[in-house]
Amino acid sequence: MSTKAFKQEKIEKMKSDFQKAKVAVVTEYKGFTVEEITNLRRELQKENSDYMVTKNTLAKLAAKGSDFEVLNDTFKGPIAIAFGFGDEVAPAKIVTKFIKDTKKGEIIGCALDGKLLSKSETEKLASLPSKQELYAKMLGCVNSPATGIVGSLNAVMSSLVRAIDAVAKKKSA
Repeated sequence: MSTKAFKQEKIEKMKSDFQKAKVAVVTEYKGFTVEEITNLRRELQKENSDYMVTKNTLAKLAAKGSDFEVLNDTFKGPIAIAFGFGDEVAPAKIVTKFIKDTKKGEIIGCALDGKLLSKSETEKLASLPSKQELYAKMLGCVNSPATGIVGSLNAVMSSLVRAIDAVAKKKSA
């Protein structure tokens, strides 16, 4: 395959990813081994995300016209992009943990809803609970009042049964 055709294919793949993605996290990958990148990619794929090492010029061409064009200033040096297609928090969370564990690389920036987030904002995004955790908390909040009402009704009914039982025992005695 010619170099030009390969580059065009890579741009098309990235364009497609930019169109489908809800979030994109740009990282510097300097110092990562192939094995480490493969492990990171596998972790991201578990969360409906992907990780792509790319050239800056190709990334700029692919991002052109999308919500992720705000990332153009972050495309400097050796970069890789983590695309999140499902949960917006998962890629930031996984990449942040990976960088802390390996002590290599760095988060350069992130784009979410057409807005550029700084490194510190991306780390704050990573500290948010995932969608599943939020759903569980919401369900707990919704379920809690119902559980309280059932418990109160049960206590009233139990007291009534005990009172009737006491009256019945008193009359039979």
